[in-house]
Amino acid sequence: MTQSSHSRPLIAHVIFSLGVGGLENGLVNLINHMPQAEFRHCIICLKNATDFKQRIKRDDVEIFELNKNEGHDISSFFKMYKLLKKIRPDIVHTRNLAAIEYQIPVFLAGVKSRIHGEHGWDVFDPDGSNKKYQKLRYLMGFLIHRFVPLSKHLHEYLLTKVGISDSKIVRICNGVDTHKFSFSNQTEAITDAPFEFNDQHVYFGTVGRMHGVKDQMNLVKAFVEAIQLDPALKEKICLVVIGDGPLREEAIEYLKAKDCYDISWLPGKRNDIPQIMRCLDAFVLPSKSEGISNTILEAMSSGLPVIATRVGGNPELVADGESGVLVEKENYHQLAGAIVTYAHNDQLRKEHGMNALQRVKDRFSIDVMVKNYLNLYQSLPNI
Repeated sequence: MTQSSHSRPLIAHVIFSLGVGGLENGLVNLINHMPQAEFRHCIICLKNATDFKQRIKRDDVEIFELNKNEGHDISSFFKMYKLLKKIRPDIVHTRNLAAIEYQIPVFLAGVKSRIHGEHGWDVFDPDGSNKKYQKLRYLMGFLIHRFVPLSKHLHEYLLTKVGISDSKIVRICNGVDTHKFSFSNQTEAITDAPFEFNDQHVYFGTVGRMHGVKDQMNLVKAFVEAIQLDPALKEKICLVVIGDGPLREEAIEYLKAKDCYDISWLPGKRNDIPQIMRCLDAFVLPSKSEGISNTILEAMSSGLPVIATRVGGNPELVADGESGVLVEKENYHQLAGAIVTYAHNDQLRKEHGMNALQRVKDRFSIDVMVKNYLNLYQSLPNI
């Protein structure tokens, strides 16, 4: 297909792989909700695409897989160049550090409008302090027309640490599907859970891949300490940890050792997250590092108060003392204190949860996100 054969400009979104994740979820939401008459879309995966691609509702979105080898695979740059010359996109939008170097073949292929999104820190640079990666972003800035950080924290990083001009930066937060993730007064039945969700208990939960930077062990330790601080809570609170990964077995063993496994549920990966969210009473995100967390937005859209670590974009989402509580990272003592407070105060949980829901509707809906991306894409040269 050539550019001249279409009236709608083509956007090529470049990501590492199309699998389960916040970045990928945000991209799929953007494509699904952007007016079809405005732009065409394709997704270029440096690695591959999983069944997650089935979440794309449009039937005109092509997905390309470069099947990049591990490490610095030079051949993948040639594959990218050839692909771009074939499909001739009007805009290329790379996302995160893994894709930024591919702005070189994008430039060489003659793509006129080039964007790079910063969605959060990578596991090999969890706080953005790596000088090599700062320099890489700075150099790529000569090829990139616009940088799109998802949070105020990332915006400041690009300005002060990388040295990108403010005129090149457009901050756009992720939006949440407020229809899919919605508040309900009625608790939904989760038939395979080890305990019944009811009004007599308080359910604290989290969702995310169980690996180091997400730090679910911090939550598990805090949950146990909350019960140690107030033993009566063992008959009142339950813990729900959704997600799979290397920390799952460690968390299960810890809970068993502390005699708290029977009031916990760690089922691994699930496909019924919206229903589970509506069963919780409070959401917890114990991460060591974050960009803009989709799961926080989903929890807020479900009417849940949020306990989150004071990292990355979390303070931008959670209004401390109004829609949730912020605690310091890797401090399970503070986290335990927040759990105890919410466990004993039904009215505070409900008040913070309703404030969180209103905050999402006002600032972080998908409609707001789509409008901001449309304005960005339409403002680019040659569009």
